Amino acid sequence: MKKIFVIAGTEDGRELAGFLLSKGFDVTASVVSSYGRQLLEYYHGLKINDRKLDAEELAAYLIEHGIEAVVDASHPYAENVSANAMKACRENELPCIRYERLEHELTYDKIYHANNYEAAADLSGKLGHNIFLTTGSRSLKIFVERLPNANLIARVLPTSTVLSECERLGLTPKNIVAMLGPFTKEMNMAMFRQFRADVIVTKNSGTVGGIDEKIEAAAQLGLPVVVIDRPKIFYDNLTHTFDGVLQFLIGN
Repeated sequence: MKKIFVIAGTEDGRELAGFLLSKGFDVTASVVSSYGRQLLEYYHGLKINDRKLDAEELAAYLIEHGIEAVVDASHPYAENVSANAMKACRENELPCIRYERLEHELTYDKIYHANNYEAAADLSGKLGHNIFLTTGSRSLKIFVERLPNANLIARVLPTSTVLSECERLGLTPKNIVAMLGPFTKEMNMAMFRQFRADVIVTKNSGTVGGIDEKIEAAAQLGLPVVVIDRPKIFYDNLTHTFDGVLQFLIGN
């Protein structure tokens, strides 16, 4: 039974780990939060690592646990995680494949592209005062520091760690929407209206990340959307399907 290490910090990453488990692989899934661990515990027989590993620690972990292949199903914007996975696998001469959800095709005429969070903050500040952020909590510091005079509304996960970070950055309850998605077009529209959003900021996380509903809601209201493009990474092996991962593992 081939031992597989799956970096599974997303919904489809967890589903992929469960899919590979059902195909007879010995699967260890890796997450970095207690909530992620709870979600993975749904899959009986799945081994779980919830300790954050840098490239060197990951390389050592793979050897120690006899891992034979790595599947990187981390978030499309977690470029450091992907870089660490490839480095660890190259050092250990292990096969590594990247599973990445497809980008959503963006056709709305009020979309503005940004290469990074800093550019997105500067651009959104030019487009409006009430800025509705759907980019998660890890980038909040950038927006707070670069937009001191803007009214930021941050939609984030409802966990104590995330809420503490929001408070630390000076956001008050009226600036925080602590909810777990996915969100429908209608719910997005209601939130954008409620907070009188002038501009929406998002990432192209694909359909799983709910970008289509955000864009449709913004278009219905005529709001501009700043989209942070995915980082450009060259992967040794890349697929957009579970079957693609399966065939790679069978062949390696």
